[in-house]
Amino acid sequence: MIERLAIIGVGLIGGSLARALRAAGAVGDIVGCGRALPNLERALALGVIDRFTQNPAEAVANADMIFIAVPLGAMRGVFDAIAGRLQPEAIVTDGGSVKGSVVLDAVAAFGHIPPRLVPGHPIAGTEHSGVEAALANLYQQRRVIVTPLPETDPVALARVQMMWERCGAEVTQMSVAHHDEVLAATSHLPHLLAFGLVDTLARLRENDEVFQYAAGGFRDFSRIASSNPVMWRDICLANRAAVSTMLARFGAEMTDLADSIRRADGEHLLDIFTRAKAARDRYVDGTKDETA
Repeated sequence: MIERLAIIGVGLIGGSLARALRAAGAVGDIVGCGRALPNLERALALGVIDRFTQNPAEAVANADMIFIAVPLGAMRGVFDAIAGRLQPEAIVTDGGSVKGSVVLDAVAAFGHIPPRLVPGHPIAGTEHSGVEAALANLYQQRRVIVTPLPETDPVALARVQMMWERCGAEVTQMSVAHHDEVLAATSHLPHLLAFGLVDTLARLRENDEVFQYAAGGFRDFSRIASSNPVMWRDICLANRAAVSTMLARFGAEMTDLADSIRRADGEHLLDIFTRAKAARDRYVDGTKDETA
């Protein structure tokens, strides 16, 4: 049982955690914190949180669990604000999509890796944002990755894992570096492709006609281009080494594909499409649709 949960960043991810824990009867008092007053007032009206403050130091007072769900670019500021304000047994975890930058920000703010810091990443979400998009079942049968460090307190790790399991999630562990490499390929790259495709088409002179006749395939592929631009800018900058490597590799693959089309190399095209279909079919058979 979490006696007092402080959620810094009461949007889709933070709000859904609050709703899920409330539905599971696994939390007592929930304090929300954020910069946008109307969003906090709406969260209170919806019953997602019990009270709110715009001061992170006030939000974490007497909290035994703190969940930080702000854009990566704001993470350092939150750590700076709460350093020295946590009760001794308080556990801090987060929902950031890049773990290396979170750890570096924590070290810069605290002067060391806090033993009760458990970096985490729920692999769930939608293209919508804000507390009104929060869902109590968002994490059910979804994956949450935790990336404990050598300094991490095993009790803190166990409590964070239990928190997510009470939300219905499957919790797995990875190293920080491995997480960032995997997510660059499976989450960050697809979002960049969607953003890039939509932006390219939007800058065509006849873009109105292009979008008017867009079929279901375009809508499905481009859906995640409606995601929060600030959040994805921060993700790209925070994970720039792994993301740029994946983009370069994908660019080489697209060059090869374009060359095959110019050469009318149908056999090579068929090989590519057949491999891709087989891999996609295996993926669909084993997982649910997930957005990170």
